[in-house]
Amino acid sequence: MKKYAPVFLLPTGAAFIIAFAAPFVMGLYLSFTEFTTVDSAKFVGIANYIKAFASDSSFLNALWFTVKFTVVSVVTVNILAFMLAVVLTKPLKGRNFYRTVFFMPNLIGGIVLGYIWNVIINGILAYAGVDITYSANYGFWGLVLLMNWQMIGYMMIIYIAGIQSVDRALTEAAYIDGATNRQALFHVTIPSLMPSITICTFLTLTNSFKLFDQNLALTGGAPGKSTAMLALDIYDTFYGRIGWQGVGQAKAVVFFVIVALIAFVQLYITRSKEVEA
Repeated sequence: MKKYAPVFLLPTGAAFIIAFAAPFVMGLYLSFTEFTTVDSAKFVGIANYIKAFASDSSFLNALWFTVKFTVVSVVTVNILAFMLAVVLTKPLKGRNFYRTVFFMPNLIGGIVLGYIWNVIINGILAYAGVDITYSANYGFWGLVLLMNWQMIGYMMIIYIAGIQSVDRALTEAAYIDGATNRQALFHVTIPSLMPSITICTFLTLTNSFKLFDQNLALTGGAPGKSTAMLALDIYDTFYGRIGWQGVGQAKAVVFFVIVALIAFVQLYITRSKEVEA
């Protein structure tokens, strides 16, 4: 079968090269150039990277805002999803219905979800005579609320699958040894769930960092770009500022490196816990 491996790998390999590898290499090259079109690219070295950090405070503001949002979202989404999973793995009447209901928000497109929550939040804030763009804090917590509402159900399903795969003999042995429900949860169930925790943490981490369409629809970066996350800031730089296409591409490369490094570190840490478990 080894001699036929290239034949089977060809479609996937070609798609990977065309849709990812080639555009990535081209984008990396363009980040070192000044251009309006690819044909007009002029090599400028690391000037775009210097400009991104030294001449554009919006990038650092977006980076800090994104980090804060990611930390809060990863913690809240995973804790709430795990709590729901624990409840919905018990012999509860109608639990399959509840699982479906909590999962459904994940099926709604991000841009639609952003506009829906924009209407809901602005409707509530209207009683105070303001809207979500009145303060960066409103935008921040609005995005956190949206992210939780969309992602909790998806993470819940993964945690449910993990809980159901835990060896019941371990839990029963813990109870026989006199463990309380809390002790069994923290010393048996959670250590056994490390593969699920790895997956859920990775998904929430990367999705939080890459958030774009929800950010665009909910706040658009307002007020004054103070709620713009990295993806939206890169988009605004590339398409909204004439002559800054190279800077936007440099920001995109930095964005890729940051997400990749954080994801690899997270995977290394959580996978090491799996070995210990």
